[in-house]
Amino acid sequence: MADSAATGSLKAALEREGALLRLTLARPKANICDAEMIGALQAALDAQRGNIALRGVLLDAEGPHFSFGASVEEHLADRCAGMLASLHALILALAGFRVPVLVAVRGQCLGGGLEIALAGGPIFATANAQFGQPEIKLGVFAPAASCLLHWRMNAVAAEDLLCSGRSIDGTRAHELGLVHALAEDPVAAALAYFDEHLAPRSAAALAHALQAVRGRRLIELREDLARAERLYLESLMHTRDANEGLAAFLAKRAPTWEHR
Repeated sequence: MADSAATGSLKAALEREGALLRLTLARPKANICDAEMIGALQAALDAQRGNIALRGVLLDAEGPHFSFGASVEEHLADRCAGMLASLHALILALAGFRVPVLVAVRGQCLGGGLEIALAGGPIFATANAQFGQPEIKLGVFAPAASCLLHWRMNAVAAEDLLCSGRSIDGTRAHELGLVHALAEDPVAAALAYFDEHLAPRSAAALAHALQAVRGRRLIELREDLARAERLYLESLMHTRDANEGLAAFLAKRAPTWEHR
């Protein structure tokens, strides 16, 4: 790696003679997407936003799992507004980044971790990787995934993942369109894709192509995220069950739902 930098939670490096920005979640095994991780990812993207030679980003993770998701503590009522604001700013930064963002996934890719992956471009994964939005089990929902899943799969499949909280493996995720390609080594597959399809291209042309193909969707994403965030903060978090579910998880007990 060249031009490397690291925080306590993220490794960032320019590779392929500066044409590829590699971002590695570096707090295994959970790689929790908490405020520190979100801030480090945002800073790394911001630092390269003016790099006109950049032709791609690779987002991967150390350890056996991509990410277990966001910090449950940061979902509590007195902290969730700040958490959602920073996460959704990162989602918009990834979705609107000027060059393609490739994502390599092993193991669990859940909750906020999956939301971050969804905001990128092609996902390369192992057949036994696990993708899911388990927030509903805690009495809440996944705002960003609610806005992003239908970019990749049909509405029924998206609602299934959001409302059941179940996980699907990489093979099923590939069948549904969530995963672009299956590979025993997803990082190697993503790098091969970059070398063949992105490195030889003009960075200016890539930027304009993404702007053209994503222009309308980015406008809709910004509006949908704002709407979902308001629903979460102004309605959901005033329900008894949302606060019960989060408290039960932290106390390692089963929640008692009152459906209100």
